[in-house]
Amino acid sequence: MSHPNIELWPALAAREFTLAVRRFATERIAPAAGEIDARDLYPRELVKELAGRGFSAITLPTEYGGGGQDFASAVALFEEVSVASAAVGVSLLTIFQAQTMIRLFGSDSLKQRYLPQFAAGLLASYALTEAAHGSDIRSLDTKAHRDGDAWVIRGEKHFITSASAAEFFVILAETPEGVSVFAVPLDTPNLSIYQGHNSATFGLRNGPHMNLLLQDVRVPLDHLIGTEGKGVRQAVTTLDYSRTLAGAISIGIARAAFDGAYARAGQREAFGQTGLGFQGIQWYLADAVSEIAAARLLVFHAARALDTHDAIDRYGSEAKLRASEVATRTAAMAVQVCGAYGAMMNSPFGRYLRDAKTYEIAGGSSEILKNTIGKYLLRGVAAGRT
Repeated sequence: MSHPNIELWPALAAREFTLAVRRFATERIAPAAGEIDARDLYPRELVKELAGRGFSAITLPTEYGGGGQDFASAVALFEEVSVASAAVGVSLLTIFQAQTMIRLFGSDSLKQRYLPQFAAGLLASYALTEAAHGSDIRSLDTKAHRDGDAWVIRGEKHFITSASAAEFFVILAETPEGVSVFAVPLDTPNLSIYQGHNSATFGLRNGPHMNLLLQDVRVPLDHLIGTEGKGVRQAVTTLDYSRTLAGAISIGIARAAFDGAYARAGQREAFGQTGLGFQGIQWYLADAVSEIAAARLLVFHAARALDTHDAIDRYGSEAKLRASEVATRTAAMAVQVCGAYGAMMNSPFGRYLRDAKTYEIAGGSSEILKNTIGKYLLRGVAAGRT
């Protein structure tokens, strides 16, 4: 089990807050992490407990019952939680995505109705994916149309993270004006959830990914989030916010793997000295700690960009791209340093490696992130020509 090390991983947000989250994660989350992963469970009790401490609405304005804190605090939260369990971090992330969509784009009535519920611990899921479209959300098979005083939604969403426990969904559907976004509570008639054939991943296991079936689901007109036909832009903006926090989750995974390998190398003796006494092991760890520290600074820089609204597409994508790759390299290194123990099923290192690699794909694959950064660079070239 990795342990908090304030000298190795100093607080980059408010120190008291960071250490409070670190203690909670070590004492409450870490002991359950293995079982959450092995049984593919949504950590409902832990997420509700985090909400009770104000953590699930940390950046939400205080007028809605949120913490009103900056995004550096959110990054610290997601990083510290994910050192203990990346699955718990992902469970918080889907809640953040749903509340961010409403906070940024929802009508006043929608904000007043749902944002205080997030502050009270509402579990939510962000339902974009369809079987035939994957990362491409520009055209969808799920359709919606107005009927009197309601929107009627019909279609199916596939492979939805956190849907096994969600009480509320943000759903993308195509309307006559284009892709649009809707708020759909779980108890809405004609909404059903089932476990499809491809429901489990080998990493970031916070419950089976579920399919949502919408059979003429009716929601009030104000449950359209934002502007009809502008859903793709709204979804991309929301992802730009959440990718910074996904980067923080990857840093948490990297730290957990590093701390575990570092501790074992310092304790295990071979050939008359500890593993850490060998220069080869020192070099493995030196490379890893340097990479993690650099990626960690990049993620916190992306958090500051969210506060200042400065090129969030660039910095969020850079943060997730670099942090996820560093996490995978660190987790693989940790397995190597720990030898046979690193490859054992009852050690946590397999979980770290599976979680890290999964996050190079989930929440925006590395290729999609590079495309986003490339578009940012192209804008700069175009601006230079004018």
